[in-house]
Parts: sequence; C-alpha cells; structure tokens
Amino acid sequence: MLTTTPNTEEHALMVDTARKVGESYGLEYWRDLDSRGEYPAEYWKAICDAGLCGVALSEEAGGSNLGMVELALVVEELAASGAGSTIGQLFMLNPIFGGISISRFGTEQMKRDYLPKIVSGELQCCMALTEPDAGSNTLQMQAFAKQTSTGWRLRGQKIWISAVPQSQKMLVVARTTRPGESSGRTSGISMFLIDTDREGVKHETISKVGTRCVPASTIGFDNVEIAKDELVGTLHGGWRQLLDVLNTERIVTTAGLVGTVRLASRLAVDYANDRKVFGDKPLSSYQGLQFPLAQAYSEAQCARALNLVAASKFDAGLPYGSEANQSKLIAAQAAAHATEAAMQAMGGMGYSTEMHVERLWRDARLFRFAPISEEMILNYIAVHDLGMARGY
Repeated sequence: MLTTTPNTEEHALMVDTARKVGESYGLEYWRDLDSRGEYPAEYWKAICDAGLCGVALSEEAGGSNLGMVELALVVEELAASGAGSTIGQLFMLNPIFGGISISRFGTEQMKRDYLPKIVSGELQCCMALTEPDAGSNTLQMQAFAKQTSTGWRLRGQKIWISAVPQSQKMLVVARTTRPGESSGRTSGISMFLIDTDREGVKHETISKVGTRCVPASTIGFDNVEIAKDELVGTLHGGWRQLLDVLNTERIVTTAGLVGTVRLASRLAVDYANDRKVFGDKPLSSYQGLQFPLAQAYSEAQCARALNLVAASKFDAGLPYGSEANQSKLIAAQAAAHATEAAMQAMGGMGYSTEMHVERLWRDARLFRFAPISEEMILNYIAVHDLGMARGY
C-alpha cells in the first residue's frame, strides 16, 4: 500500500497521531454519517484537540508553526484511516479558507481574534466564491460590494458553497469595481470575512450524490452590510491573494485523494486475498484485478510526490501553482480509478454499503470537477507551463 515517508521524528509523531485519531472513528462512523447526511463535528473537534488543525499555523495562533508539507501528511493519513476524500474538504474550510487567508492577508486584529479559535475548533469557516452564471470562470463573478461611508453593501448569489450551516465566518469573494472600470481583467476583486448569520445572508442546502457529510448550499446576499475592518487583503487587488488560498486548497484536496487510494486499495486487497473463486487461488492472484489497482497505485504515488513538492515550495515562499494543480489532476484520476477498481474487484459486494468502497467512489467523483475541473487544470498547464495560446 501507499505509505507516508516522514523524514523527521516530528513528522513521524504527527502522522502517527493522525492515524490514531482516524482509526478511533473508523469506517463504520463514516458510513453512519453518510447515511444520515450529518456533519462530522465530533471528528473535527478530535482533530483540533489533537493539535492537527493548526499544523501549518503559527505558535502565536496556537498552531505548531510547521508547514504545508506537514499538513498534507496529516490529511493523507486521516483519509487513509477511514475518512476518504471528504477529509480534504474539512481542512479546506478551516486551516485554508480561514487559517491561510487570515494568517497571510488578514489584519492583526483578525489574527488575534480568529486564528486561535480556528485552531481550537471553536470557530468554523466557509468560503463563498462560485456563482451560478460564472462557474469556473471566476473573473465573470457578478456579486458586487458597493462602497459606502461605513464599508460596503453586498448583493449577489453564490452556489456550491460547502458547510455554510456549520460555519460562523464566511470568506466572501466579490467585485468591488464593475467590469470595465478597472485596469486589467483581474483587478477589481476583493475578499471579505463576514458573519455567516448576518442579516441579508440566506442559504439553502443542495441535495447531492456524494460527500454527504459536508453540505453544499446556494447563498443569496441581499444588501449585506460589510464593515471596513472586514476586508481581507488588498481592496480591488484580491485576485492574486485569492489564488494563494485556492492553490493551497489544491494541496489538501490532493492529500485527501491520495489517502483515498490507500484506503480503497487496502479494502480491495483484503477482500481479494480472502476470496477464492475457480479453485483454491485467491481472487487477488488474477491479473485482471491486479493491473487496475497497480495502475491507480502508481498514479497516486506520482501525485503524492508532486504534491509534496508543491507544499515544500509554498513553505519556502516559491511559486507552486503548477505543481499544486498538476498533482490535483492526477490524484483525482487515481482516486477514481482506485475506487472503481476496488468495487470491480469485490463484484456485487462492492456495490453494497457494507464494504464502504461505494462511499469512497461517490465522494471521490466530486474532485474530478471540484474545487477546479480537470479541463481548467489542463488549460492552466497548456498556457502557463507549455506556453500555448489562451483559448478562454
């Protein structure tokens, strides 16, 4: 199976802690939550109590003052211990949308007020970015924050926003200048950190096929008042800062998918080693079952290596967008291949909730098109890494 390879004693201790937290809940816990569509609040509190939420945040915030490499190792181990790819979403919401955005671009007051509460699990976050008429074309967002004497007044809509009902703070991305009023296609975008329950914010849950433990919502903003001190980063210049948040989102997503490959492969191999058909040979001896799992394993190993490169570059302050996007592309495909192959290896039992793989299969499917689609990643690679002409 895929294994983490921590290169320090501190890494080994952290990975072991993550494994113990994950195994203390296990597969049955996640099957039960999935069947009821219930948010894993108890699980997240256990992660925070173990000090795993704040791995990449400063000691002043109550964190471990380590980095994104360590966070990726933690997420991978939690996913492999039973959570699957859903665990990546929990880390997007809090250490990334909350922790990274505030620690890198928030005011000193925000850092003092919110980071310790994020690390402890007392404060939950979400991010409102995607819009019904924009989708992956973020620069076409229509949500608009009009400047007032006291701050801004926000109107607009967002869709597919994760864990809105569970959050207390929402990182909202909106236009602060109209298209054509600013210089350049990426200017005129700003980020704000507001209360989820603020007057004028309305949300409704979307019914969906997978990642049922983390709800997705549509949101409407009807003249929502935003104070001056709720701006995160640079007014009108939030696009580049947003990309930093989104690219670290890719890192935890990839780690969760790599852990999913480990988990699905383990379940399939255990089943196939025990099951005997057409004589005394175990099912796992047939190459028709071996090859797809071996292929997915190899893909996940490559994605993992590149993801740790992306994480180490982030920690060193170097550009890391290409590695983060490429690793996410391969990891999502590897998880799709591994969960499909695991179900096939189990035959009819793979289609039952009893064997757990169908949940991993449903959950992993989301990450072929979210938080960024394969097609947009390929666009990025073609333009930024190969130097091809932009076609969108």
